[in-house]
Amino acid sequence: MARRWHYPQGGLLGYGEPAGHRPLRQAIAAYLGAARAVRCSWEQIVVVSGSQQALDLAARVLLDPGDEAWVEDPGYAGARAALAGSGARVVPVQVDEEGLDVAAGETAAPGARLACVTPSHQYPSGVTMSLERRLALLEWADRAGAWVVEDDYDSEYRYSGRPLEALQGLDPSGDVVYVGTFSKVLSPGLRLGYLLAPPDLTGAFVAAREFTDRHPPQVEQAVLADFMAEGHFGRHVRRMRSLYAERRAALLESAERELAGLLDVVPAEAGMHLVGLLPEGEDDREASRRAAAAGVEAPPLSAFSQAPSRAGGLVLGYAAFG
Repeated sequence: MARRWHYPQGGLLGYGEPAGHRPLRQAIAAYLGAARAVRCSWEQIVVVSGSQQALDLAARVLLDPGDEAWVEDPGYAGARAALAGSGARVVPVQVDEEGLDVAAGETAAPGARLACVTPSHQYPSGVTMSLERRLALLEWADRAGAWVVEDDYDSEYRYSGRPLEALQGLDPSGDVVYVGTFSKVLSPGLRLGYLLAPPDLTGAFVAAREFTDRHPPQVEQAVLADFMAEGHFGRHVRRMRSLYAERRAALLESAERELAGLLDVVPAEAGMHLVGLLPEGEDDREASRRAAAAGVEAPPLSAFSQAPSRAGGLVLGYAAFG
């Protein structure tokens, strides 16, 4: 950042391209192709102010008021809010050990126009969508003329083997809008993320991006492009993956030692949080309130569900603790 401000380029101090700084878009496209098996050109990348803006843009571009949209249940409240804000009718679809239940979605709303999913590491349950479910979801989208929004919010952090390939890379029909963010891998204060639009819709997404807040911060984009092009980003991800794996193991080991019979912490091979299940009949909202009173932030699992929660639990983040 100091280097960029010490030798500022005039173009970075004026209005920028609504789709984002070209070198950053090129760096993101190269990274996604190598790390996530995403198929794209840099022209399809739209830089946004974090994944929440990407979800908002997707709802604006892809949905009309009254359209039905599937969301995972339990799932990310920000996705539900973005879809509801566009006037869509949000349809909760249950998540099980294989991810979003596509058959249940088809039963609840076969004519839905969009499905919003977190297949690599479902939020908040932590499960990974099975290949069978991924293919079923893509087949449904193609058959129904619907769209799939893939929120790949923390796929860099997988502790068993390489990160899984993105759903977008399996899509032969161009029905997937891919969303990523630098909030989890670098810093949420940076407010930079990206959206990968299908080729025919890139212009529509760029236009929608322009009329929200014109363009992302110019200098920060240039700094991030430098950070990626010079190899720092890849090294950072590898370093953090190793560190978070240690913290995950520490949480599992200490929970087994200290919380046996009180909280069953479910192992997950990816992400930055784990879910701890409470004994049957325990109120997870009350447990969360009592934890907060003791200085521990552990959101209740039921807060992420629209349907009555089948099991009480707590969401346990571990990445920010040394």
